[in-house]
Amino acid sequence: MDIQAVKQRFGIIGNSEPFDGALEVALRVAPTDLSVLITGESGVGKEFFPQIIHAYSPRKHAGYIAVNCGAIPEGTIDSELFGHEKGAFTGATESRKGYFEMASGGTIFLDEVAELPHTTQVRLLRVLQSGEFIKVGSSKVEKTDVRVVAATNVDMQAALESGRFREDLFYRLATVPINVPPLREREGDIPVLFRKFASDIAMQYSMPPVSLTPDARALLVSYSWPGNIRQLKNVAEQLSVVERSREIDAATLGRYLPEPKVSPVAVDLRGGASVAGDYNTEREILYKVLFDMRSDIAELKSMVSRLGGDASRYGVDVLSHSLPAPQSAQSLPVVAGHYDGDVFDTAEEVTEGHQEMTKEQARREEIIRALRKHGGRRKDAARELFISERTLYRRMKDLGIEQ
Repeated sequence: MDIQAVKQRFGIIGNSEPFDGALEVALRVAPTDLSVLITGESGVGKEFFPQIIHAYSPRKHAGYIAVNCGAIPEGTIDSELFGHEKGAFTGATESRKGYFEMASGGTIFLDEVAELPHTTQVRLLRVLQSGEFIKVGSSKVEKTDVRVVAATNVDMQAALESGRFREDLFYRLATVPINVPPLREREGDIPVLFRKFASDIAMQYSMPPVSLTPDARALLVSYSWPGNIRQLKNVAEQLSVVERSREIDAATLGRYLPEPKVSPVAVDLRGGASVAGDYNTEREILYKVLFDMRSDIAELKSMVSRLGGDASRYGVDVLSHSLPAPQSAQSLPVVAGHYDGDVFDTAEEVTEGHQEMTKEQARREEIIRALRKHGGRRKDAARELFISERTLYRRMKDLGIEQ
């Protein structure tokens, strides 16, 4: 099968090896009925893959239904997926077919599948195992013949270890796993995608397209793109509409490329080892490292004092003397206060900041700022925070944020 013809049919831009490899797997699995789990960061284009799988499968003439599991409230998701009988709950004035019944013979795409509640995961597992389901409010077992393709941007290994996602369901869904690479691993595709987006917006609004100077192009390729293709398109559109000059230099482009608020790794100050994690994990690691170092110094000071020595002679009086920070600490963002060259003074600042604002309070402030920035629109705020709308709703409820 000609992969270029597939790209042309679905409007896919780029020729990077990692992306082409994922596309080839999708084309090979398409003629089968095997379940597929598509993983990758938000904004990498995972939504193209279930469409391609369906279009090149024997089910292509039957129905295709895409369901965003993160956008459906927990109380109604079973009804949406499997249907309900009349009177099953308040407001159920008539029977309703669910998506699995409507898509029978075709393909159903479950986006953000990791957001499914545990009760729904059990129901989905039964469908995958036997093709059977029961409508909400019914005791009658019904059958469906549907091919399931799922996608998620969640670290599934972490979700399995924490118990948020069933292991048996994961292996049923991931019969064939496909990982879509992030944009930063597709360096050769970044300028091509930018030109496409700039050309599209120029054509839409009848204006000359913007172009990049060599230094701007180098910056474009070297940027980490935490929002992936979605962010790149947003930047191209902003530059096209806001900037008067049609030639964009690096200084101008840099104003549209904010520093990622979440770095992919946290650096261990003591050994320089990388520890993967999200924003909260990095902060907690930083707290722990700094506190442990202070404890070590305090213990050493106490030991010297017990031996009858002067701790200050050995440079370990943490209360009145400063020790230079390790080289790796200078590149780390400090949560409370600024880095002033003294890792122990910084630790005290972090301690005070941690006492003043707990992790929950910090998360609450972050959510409130995002909601205010986007005029209370949860969908836009969730995208700003790189979480699903459903996760945002749950966190708002847990943290007592009313809207």
